[in-house]
Amino acid sequence: MLIRKFAAAVFAALALGGVQAVTAAPATAAPRILYYDASQAQEFKAVVDQGAQIWNNSVTNVRLLPVTAGRTPNIRVYADNGWPRAYTSSLGNGSWYMGRQAVNQGYHPPRIAAHEFGHLLGLPDRRTGLCTDLMSGSSAPVSCTNPNPNATEARTVNTRFASASVAVPSKVYVWQ
Repeated sequence: MLIRKFAAAVFAALALGGVQAVTAAPATAAPRILYYDASQAQEFKAVVDQGAQIWNNSVTNVRLLPVTAGRTPNIRVYADNGWPRAYTSSLGNGSWYMGRQAVNQGYHPPRIAAHEFGHLLGLPDRRTGLCTDLMSGSSAPVSCTNPNPNATEARTVNTRFASASVAVPSKVYVWQ
């Protein structure tokens, strides 16, 4: 108690003399890096990269990067003729499909890619029908071209990746 009063008096005297005391900002953890492999995404590779960049611009606690030689990817991305879908094995790990059926019906490919990455980042489908909700998926109209997560979705991902101990059970998500 005496030490606190003494420290407060010293800081007050320094402040009166025009000296500013600087306190260190709390340390922040480095973002968790997740590597994705889009080599099997066929004609959608650039869209997959775009989806990853959308998340990298929206959150701070996780980064999606293309897999480099010698690394095992956390996320594998494929293309096929079905509906887009994701298979999660744990938070940040699994695979997803860029389904041509949704693209052929007019859904916006960058929105699909960001949405499917969202599942691997721990977000469930939210069938709100709102274009502002990335995780509303195909419940939003075909005319929706918003590929960005809303503030709640980004905050949820940041919270999930703020701690390495958060567990997200494995699950299958289908766009339809």
